[in-house]
Amino acid sequence: MKQHETTEKKIGENTFYIRPFPAFTAANISGELIAMLAPAVAGLAPLAMSASDSNAEPDIMNLDVASFSGAISGLSGDKVENLLKKLLTKHGNVSVETEDGVKRLDNDLANEIFCGSAQDMFILAVDVINVNFEGFFKKISGQFGLQKAQPKAVAMPLTNTAD
Repeated sequence: MKQHETTEKKIGENTFYIRPFPAFTAANISGELIAMLAPAVAGLAPLAMSASDSNAEPDIMNLDVASFSGAISGLSGDKVENLLKKLLTKHGNVSVETEDGVKRLDNDLANEIFCGSAQDMFILAVDVINVNFEGFFKKISGQFGLQKAQPKAVAMPLTNTAD
């Protein structure tokens, strides 16, 4: 059964085991992800488009800090914390290898593991999203024009071959 398959991810010194969410939980969380990230992506899309020249792909990494801050200003710390808890600890879908064996990730264990390295917590959250919502970031970025440009078809001239 898909719900019991685990995906192994190594982040820093830790090995995590991620299981997919039940279907209704995944639907609930996907709504929260879209509600939280869509405004930020929508704010970043025009900035990324203007930051790149006409021949290059959009590059969010070249944005200045003031522009980036404005685009994500709507994300509250409480919303981010609640979403991270839903993704990582609330539903018991993430386990981690410890000195005492594999344990389910709970808030206390997450605090111990990620204290001083919160960026690893975000990396794990992205891995959980990818396990549960394959292609989520590609799909949401496509809604705002941030997908890679596809090569355009070249029109072939019509010729009369009836001669």
